[in-house]
Amino acid sequence: MYKRLSAIMFPVTALLLLGALVWGYQENQEKNSILIKAENQYQRAFHDLSYHMEQLHSQLGNTLAVNTTSNGMHRKGLVNVWRLTSEAQNEINQLPLTLLPFSETEEFLSKISNFSYKAAVRDFTKKPLTENEMGNLKALYKSSGEISKDLQEVQNKVITSRLRWMDVESALATEEKAEDNTIIDGFKTVDKRVAAYPELDYGPSVASIYDKRSVKKLGGKPVTAEDVKRKAVKFADIGSNANVEIRENGKGTEWASYTATVTSKDHQEPVSMDFTMEGGLLISFNDNRSVGPAKVSMEQAVAKAAKFLEKKGYPGMTAVSADRYDNLGNLTFVTSRDGVLIYPEKMTVRVGLDTGEATGFQASDYVRESQEKRDIPKPGLPLDAARKKLNPEFKELYNRLAWIENEDAEELLTYEFGGKINGSQYRIYLNAADGNEESVEAVRPSSGAQDK
Repeated sequence: MYKRLSAIMFPVTALLLLGALVWGYQENQEKNSILIKAENQYQRAFHDLSYHMEQLHSQLGNTLAVNTTSNGMHRKGLVNVWRLTSEAQNEINQLPLTLLPFSETEEFLSKISNFSYKAAVRDFTKKPLTENEMGNLKALYKSSGEISKDLQEVQNKVITSRLRWMDVESALATEEKAEDNTIIDGFKTVDKRVAAYPELDYGPSVASIYDKRSVKKLGGKPVTAEDVKRKAVKFADIGSNANVEIRENGKGTEWASYTATVTSKDHQEPVSMDFTMEGGLLISFNDNRSVGPAKVSMEQAVAKAAKFLEKKGYPGMTAVSADRYDNLGNLTFVTSRDGVLIYPEKMTVRVGLDTGEATGFQASDYVRESQEKRDIPKPGLPLDAARKKLNPEFKELYNRLAWIENEDAEELLTYEFGGKINGSQYRIYLNAADGNEESVEAVRPSSGAQDK
């Protein structure tokens, strides 16, 4: 009996063992294949990064080599600089550097990219490169040369010592022997060098991208928790015997604020608000009531929202867009002054379409940009002359004056034309002084409800 059982079990066991060995071998082969593929990708990205940094240095030199009045070559050079920095940024993102401090270099490349792009797209016949911008290019030429040299040194070590990026990834993940890794040390050296570079003045258009836009820039006297409590009760207006809880957010930071939560027996759900510590300005409001099925139209909701804003101390606001999401409406309002829509002074209001009453709003842009008086000039170009600048196929639905901030972070007066072309709806903003296109925005169909 045992002989028969052994005769049966032995080949079965042998087959299972053989199958396990084959499976293990295949799994190991697949794992090795994945590791080799990842290593090849890392190596390619790193060597491409070194190459593109060298090309960036060379291209900056070419741009500086031509005559200062050579607008065509300047434009071509800056476009190439933008392309090369974009390539370098993409290659950095492909490397396992998430756990390695390399933020200074990434921001450095980002600023070069934005600076070169914004300079290249403008009309050089009207706004050639300034002395300050030429000075920036010289500084960037020198800096990019140093970075390129450092990366080439790391590249030489990688090639001669046959270093693997998979070891870098493992060292960063486990934090074991990371301080002894040649590649890691090389990238730390690059980032430390970049951090020591003096900050360049890239102009307002680039600076605005990196502007922290902190609430501290608003000014105003610091307010106390008691001040905020009184403001919250008045704004919420949800009945007598209201109870208010105050919480401080980010004390000592750029975004220091108070959150006030107001509850009352006369209101089912709490109402929360955020106020700046500097000046006690209301940033946001949120009524947590449940919203029932939609019963009012978007037009009715817009009218009620405008009355709500006026009642709460925001007069002269005009709705410029209205989006519907199920039983909620999301409305964007801007300040309207002397027939001009002031887009920087913007706030978003959320309404419940069951009653049309506001359930919240976000006013951080309005708080940050609101000014009692803006020096808005009269249009230098007649409306009919501006209209001739439009695409002949553009079907105009409306026009109005709008004060906007353009890509160069400059505020200016424009003609806003709303209309349709190629089956889609757009807002086109033309400079009211010379008719140049300042901005084009595609408008979602649901957003056009207020475009009249």
